Amino acid sequence: MRPGDRVRRVMTAAVLFGGLTLGLSGCRHKTQLAPLPPVLTPVALIEIPPMADPPMIEVPQVRLPPIPIAVAAAKPKREHRRTAPKVATAPTTVPAQVASAEPPPEVAAIGALTAGEDANPQTKQEASDLITSTEKRLNGLSAQMVEDEKAQISKVKNFLRDAQDALKSGDAEGAKTLATKAKLLLDDMEK
Repeated sequence: MRPGDRVRRVMTAAVLFGGLTLGLSGCRHKTQLAPLPPVLTPVALIEIPPMADPPMIEVPQVRLPPIPIAVAAAKPKREHRRTAPKVATAPTTVPAQVASAEPPPEVAAIGALTAGEDANPQTKQEASDLITSTEKRLNGLSAQMVEDEKAQISKVKNFLRDAQDALKSGDAEGAKTLATKAKLLLDDMEK
């Protein structure tokens, strides 16, 4: 390759680059639009009178899905009680005559311990009555309310079922608590 060819190529590339730059940049002159002729005669504005009785548009009834709720908050978790560790006591020797004469002081002070089922039949009856009355109210709801409040009614039924199970197992206090929760949910729905 000769030294002049290299210079010629560089010059050709520079001319092409400059031409492309000018060609792509476009024209820098602004185009002048002819001005519009001025309006010499005034134009009268027409006023449209409002309607005497505009037609009323009826709002369509829309059925919305029930409000979402947190499932975990619907059922309270039961806390487990921790049992105190049993302390081993050293065996003491008590004379036979003293042991048979009077019961140990712990038994006399505490009394007999029971499961609590027979201790308070009134609580059991109150829980049963509350379950029955809530079920009657639930069965007396209108079909429209049952359709609109499916999630809440399901919760009420679950609480009632749990209350009946607790009552059958002998936990009258737990049954009464669950039946009360079902009653309160039903009260909120009927507001």
